[in-house]
Amino acid sequence: MEELRISERPTLRRPVLVAAFRGWNDGGQGATLAAGHLASEWEATRFAEIDPEGFYDFQATRPHVSLVDGLSRRIEWPENEFFHAPMPGADRDVVILIGIEPNLRWRTFTDMIVGLARDLGVELVVTLGALLADVPHTRPSPVTGSATDEALVDKLGLQASRYEGPTGIVGILHDACRREGIDSVSLWAAVPHYVSLAPSPRAALALSQRLADLLGTTVPTADLEEASDRYAEQVSSAVATDEETQAYVEELERRSDEIDEDDLPSGDALAEQLTRFLRERENDDDEPDVARGQ
Repeated sequence: MEELRISERPTLRRPVLVAAFRGWNDGGQGATLAAGHLASEWEATRFAEIDPEGFYDFQATRPHVSLVDGLSRRIEWPENEFFHAPMPGADRDVVILIGIEPNLRWRTFTDMIVGLARDLGVELVVTLGALLADVPHTRPSPVTGSATDEALVDKLGLQASRYEGPTGIVGILHDACRREGIDSVSLWAAVPHYVSLAPSPRAALALSQRLADLLGTTVPTADLEEASDRYAEQVSSAVATDEETQAYVEELERRSDEIDEDDLPSGDALAEQLTRFLRERENDDDEPDVARGQ
């Protein structure tokens, strides 16, 4: 049985793959909320999925039961779904993967994703992640961007990844991209650790905005902005009931306000750098092999 099920293979223009996974890489569900928002706002079309049978321990990642029309019961299995859509304002398309970190066979899982990316002509993979950090819920979520390839770091004005320690499926996917020669970028939003169990529309908003800047496109964010305001109000109400927690949040706010925004690259700068990088890559692809070897 085919583990990668493709219902219709799309014809795409210089696509970018954007991926997010529930689990270890998704504090406050910020990454998957952002990816789902992109798929919805860009009216993306589902075209493929990965069968979950060989990749999950269903005692650890359990299927869910839901009622249909209040009568029949339906089993919802862990899903890894691929969508495609034209990228607004750009002559290229986007592939969006929204999934769940698997329990088993990580190398096979990521090789399957990278293989599909290669078949579709994907030029760049961007993963979204969210991590728990000492940040206040009343300020925009900080987003950091990194890449493992030194040339890509320099061209896009990102950071070299210096993390050492346990990794999630995002880290494994980036390693698989490196081995296959596909450029990849990682964007991470910080989520307040003291509200780690609550979905964070603020992190999703920050990731959506940073991704749009990076790709030189637009993402409507009115819904996320409204949800972020409600989120901040609800958390503030809860924090106000405990003086110690409130004092801690005020200290985090003070630290956040002291960060020099001038140290962060602007969205226009990121978009310009990425556009230049992709243009140079396209020109390189047009050169004969002899010229590349010189």
